[in-house]
Amino acid sequence: MTLTRPPSRAADTGRHPRPAGTGRTVAVLVLVVLAALIPLLGPSPALHGTGEAEAPGTGGIALLRAVLFAALSVPVGELFVNRLARSLPGAPPDRPRDWSPYAAAAGFVAALGLASVVATGNLVPDSVADIDVGGLYESRDGKLALLEVNGFLAAGLCATSRRPGLQILPLGAVIVAEALRAHPTTEYSPLIGSGLTLVHLTCASLWVGGLLYALRTLRRWRGTEAGPALLGLYARVAAVLLAAVTATGVCSSLRRMPAGTILDQLTDTAYGRVLLAKVILVAAVAALALWARVRLSRAADPLTACPPARAEVVSLGVVVAVSGLLTALPVPIRW
Repeated sequence: MTLTRPPSRAADTGRHPRPAGTGRTVAVLVLVVLAALIPLLGPSPALHGTGEAEAPGTGGIALLRAVLFAALSVPVGELFVNRLARSLPGAPPDRPRDWSPYAAAAGFVAALGLASVVATGNLVPDSVADIDVGGLYESRDGKLALLEVNGFLAAGLCATSRRPGLQILPLGAVIVAEALRAHPTTEYSPLIGSGLTLVHLTCASLWVGGLLYALRTLRRWRGTEAGPALLGLYARVAAVLLAAVTATGVCSSLRRMPAGTILDQLTDTAYGRVLLAKVILVAAVAALALWARVRLSRAADPLTACPPARAEVVSLGVVVAVSGLLTALPVPIRW
């Protein structure tokens, strides 16, 4: 399958052609900035009228957590889609440049920032002198924070080595540490909660990072039949990932907000409000995914599925930012 472009009108009108992709780049940068503002500005509107006090540094912690989630998604998605690509007969050997080393660096910085918060008693440090590094080894949260820092460091080293596939091991350790951190031992049935978070975070990372890398690969394979085939293969797996993310998300919400009070807490608590926003965003993402899949299977040109798929990956980036905010807000009290 070959693709042709219509002749440019720049020569006829005498105007200078606009650089291809400039508008898209600006739009993506604007959306990235807006996504970064969600965790920074989100706590105050979410807490308004709930009677809950905003903890110091909530915005910064939410931003660090969002960066950590994104840093997990990028390399996990690259490994996932590369595995799918190898299963395609006649797939071109050309691949986009890996972003895994940069993601590992960003994740390392975010994990280091979160570890500094744990080292000061879950408070934002005012100076380096406030950070008790030795205290990290004396608490469960501190050990998990150190595991995440070392996990991203090891993942970065693996990503730049001759065997980048080995980074799945430290990345898996980071996911496990994050799942355990999200459910302290004082919580009701923490192991069940950690198991749900483990599946949720793994599937979400595969979904978000996989779609990003699939679209990048599709652009590199433009003009070949392998590109649409890869996107179709990813779409089939993504349907299962979406189901798993939805199921684990619902179960986790019901554990923290019992069915009898969930409607009230969705509007009366900061956690519930942000969770409701996340649900709406995920529903929109699911609609975009369905639209892309319909185009992929029914349109004469399968590449018409790319615009809704690009919108889907941008929307997923916003979901990641909202998820970072969600983890920084106080969990509602079980009534």
